[in-house]
Amino acid sequence: MAHDYDLIIVGMGSAGMIAAEFASTLNLKTVVVERTRVGGDCLWTGCLPSKALLGSAKVAHHMRHADEFGLTSVDPQIDTAQVWARIRQVQQQIASTDDSPDRYREELGVEIVFGTAKVGGPHTVEVDGRALDGKVILLCTGSRPAVPRLPGIEDAGFLTSESVFELETPPKSTVFIGGGPIAVEMAQGFNRLGIKVTLLQRGPRLLPRDEPALVDILTEKLVAEGVDLHFNVDTDKVTRENGRKVVHGSEDGEARTWPAEEIFVAAGRKPNVEGLGLEESGVKVGPRGVEVDGRMRTAVPSIYASGDLAGRYLFTHSAGYEAVQGIIDAFFPIRGKAPDFVPWCTFTDPELAHAGLTAAEAEEAHSDVQVWRQDLSHSDRARADGTPEGAIIVVTAKKRVVGAHVLAPSAGEMIHELALAIRRRMKLEDLAGMVHVYPTLSIAIGQVASEAAYSRAERFRWLVKRERR
Repeated sequence: MAHDYDLIIVGMGSAGMIAAEFASTLNLKTVVVERTRVGGDCLWTGCLPSKALLGSAKVAHHMRHADEFGLTSVDPQIDTAQVWARIRQVQQQIASTDDSPDRYREELGVEIVFGTAKVGGPHTVEVDGRALDGKVILLCTGSRPAVPRLPGIEDAGFLTSESVFELETPPKSTVFIGGGPIAVEMAQGFNRLGIKVTLLQRGPRLLPRDEPALVDILTEKLVAEGVDLHFNVDTDKVTRENGRKVVHGSEDGEARTWPAEEIFVAAGRKPNVEGLGLEESGVKVGPRGVEVDGRMRTAVPSIYASGDLAGRYLFTHSAGYEAVQGIIDAFFPIRGKAPDFVPWCTFTDPELAHAGLTAAEAEEAHSDVQVWRQDLSHSDRARADGTPEGAIIVVTAKKRVVGAHVLAPSAGEMIHELALAIRRRMKLEDLAGMVHVYPTLSIAIGQVASEAAYSRAERFRWLVKRERR
């Protein structure tokens, strides 16, 4: 049966944009349905605006601590309205070039339809009364911040990553609810920009999915910078008192209150499944989002889902990969393969990057586990840059690298070498065979690998020839 389109993509965020670009290289007749604006969370509420904010915050931090570099420290005169204006300027630059709808239409030949989409069947998407017919449907509607069921929070009002960058001027004080990547990044950024920050974490530590030894170092740095951290917190309600918003709860079982001008909720994500007509069309939806198999297919063979909507890895970089794999599965004689290994990075300063298993996870899953560590205090480049905090931790099982964790100013760049080692099931000492550029932070990876190689060589020192040839 002939269809009007080869591919219908619902949602033009990170996954949808990459899917549309990849489809254009295959000469597929493609239409994308977008409810609001091209770019999705990454451009408008997530990756890009938060990194622009962190960039400004980092400059302010360096100004305060210039004396550590032999310069005169100055107290930066911060106009947060100008910082927010710069964030919007960066967004508009991207929206008018790489993420422009016109680029997709004119350069890539992708049709874009703006409106509210609803799946009408295995091959049909309805958009405000118009029926689009396609061979394959790819759902990429993403996710949104989850809001806890906390009495009084709706009446008091609150910020999320979706609303904070819409402000003209941010608040002078903020209570963050949550201790994951978004909360930690934004808390450090706000604090460096002179906004008083209190962070409430339900568990005993920040970033619970990351390597605890490195999280502890990062936590100490945040406290030293002035972020007010609270752990083992249970929140009970929110009230308005004397013009401020107050979070009521307990810390380690003792009643506490935390007042501030504003509340920032960063307590997880919720998939955007509402109103899409998924279950009526046979698409199964679970607590994490649309259920997919290892090829990114839903229960309906012609309908695929990717990115946050599928609830696998909630990262921009994995969303695009999943979308491409879905298209490969649908249009090539080979099967697509959903990623089962995705590194990530929390963009604090220093950054915290993660690939594979933590030391504790490796101990549970494997035998013959070894943990290798190199502190940046031994890195010449870190000393020269004034950034000796941090470390590299590599976890091996039966000599193979199974986990890697980096706390460093450029950890997000450094992690890829170690992620490749995990993916290729390499031994740590294999990395010692590559000459690392000096002086870089990455040479610390070579030092860790060399330690493993030297350890092996030490066992065979009895073979060393001492006679002169």
